[in-house]
Amino acid sequence: MSNSPAIVWFRRDLRIADNPALCAAMARGGPVIGLYVLEEGRPLSPGGAQKWFIHHALESLGASLGKLGVPLVLHRGAGGNGLLAAASQAGAGAVFWNRRYDAAEIEQDKSVKEALRRAGAEAQSFSGSLLREPWEVKTKSGGPYRVYTPFWNALRALGPGRAELAAPRRKAPAGPAPNSLALDELDLLPTRPNWAAGFDDVWRASETGAAAALGAFLNGPLRRYGEDRNRPDLSGTSRLSPHLAVGTISPIQIWNAATAAIHAGEVPEGEGMKFLAEIAWREFAYHLLYFNPAMATAPLRPEFEAFPWRADAAALAAWKKGRTGVPIVDAGMRELWRTGWMHNRVRMIAASFLVKNLLIDWREGERWFWDTLADADPANNAASWQWVAGCGADAAPYFRIFNPVTQGEKFDPGGDYVRRHAPELAGLPAEVIHQPWTASERTLKRANVEPRRTYPAPIADPGETRKRALAAYDAMRSGADA
Repeated sequence: MSNSPAIVWFRRDLRIADNPALCAAMARGGPVIGLYVLEEGRPLSPGGAQKWFIHHALESLGASLGKLGVPLVLHRGAGGNGLLAAASQAGAGAVFWNRRYDAAEIEQDKSVKEALRRAGAEAQSFSGSLLREPWEVKTKSGGPYRVYTPFWNALRALGPGRAELAAPRRKAPAGPAPNSLALDELDLLPTRPNWAAGFDDVWRASETGAAAALGAFLNGPLRRYGEDRNRPDLSGTSRLSPHLAVGTISPIQIWNAATAAIHAGEVPEGEGMKFLAEIAWREFAYHLLYFNPAMATAPLRPEFEAFPWRADAAALAAWKKGRTGVPIVDAGMRELWRTGWMHNRVRMIAASFLVKNLLIDWREGERWFWDTLADADPANNAASWQWVAGCGADAAPYFRIFNPVTQGEKFDPGGDYVRRHAPELAGLPAEVIHQPWTASERTLKRANVEPRRTYPAPIADPGETRKRALAAYDAMRSGADA
């Protein structure tokens, strides 16, 4: 047992269960201090919607740590500097944290580890955010994967890289607590205007909220996951992504719970494996990020640097506001603004509309999603945008362009999703709700829809702009071959 305090540096792991860094600190036997530093600048700083989620997760984490005799200290600024200052003030003999995988995060952690060791303090990092470290899943030649399916097969064969850890039970002995900001002083919540007013009705941003969401999913939607996951009008997905992004739950906890439900016969194996494959996509995204550090800003297929993207501020603004005149796209963008989340099928439709129908650079969309998604993630966000844009590893072929009308009709057949998030169209019948520009004047009048006044005309014709996108792609390829 050591009398000097140990610090647990919390980042994307705001929980006490299955937290290797916290378990290591508690096992040391001395006083323990929790530290969270709100950092500035991507990828270290979260976007606006995620800040709301983090505020409530920190509130819950502080209460949970308090029961263990662990104070939660809050700082803002440069994370490494804040940690080193807190360690010096507390006379910490050890600092523990769970790893992150963006290049800037890795460099920061290396620098901090070296500084702590020079100061005579123990410094250890752990795998706490992934099933497997990115370098542990290798091709037969020993290199990284570029295609998802073989990666998924390899990951499934390996399984999680460690056992799930229970939450600590014994209290840590009392010790010093460095100076701390109050939670409100981190300014994580929006005020004027409070654009997150609807978030409270959607999320329980805490470790207990994550466990409840997982339980509800296992006991219902997972049993129909293969069919319902693509239907934004139904509650067919887990909605665990914000919890994974801030770490109120770990992927190992999800993997083990779903696997247990499959083995117990509570969930059909096919449905359960489809869900686990989605967890594996997140792992694949981190695999790509680790081996391609510039993934958020540079296409993984370098020829796309020459793609003739259009600069169209008005179209970009209409897309962000959900005023494109294409109902399924607008419904998704408004769901995003109101709840900090968007159904995954609709994300693909909205992203395809931006990069292919509007020919606007995927990086514009990636930046907007970073700020407006509660589940914004440095790996998943960039990998998914590159997949839709056709410039990523194992990306959808560029010529696979989502038609927003047919996608809406297929996956929101009754129009309920559009009615929920674009209520000015609620009176339209299902036959025309996904393309109101085809409705008769009588139908529009009965639904109280006035084209261009109550709802905008489409800013892009899906058919014509598809042709334009393919021509732009051909031009890029011709230039690359020249």
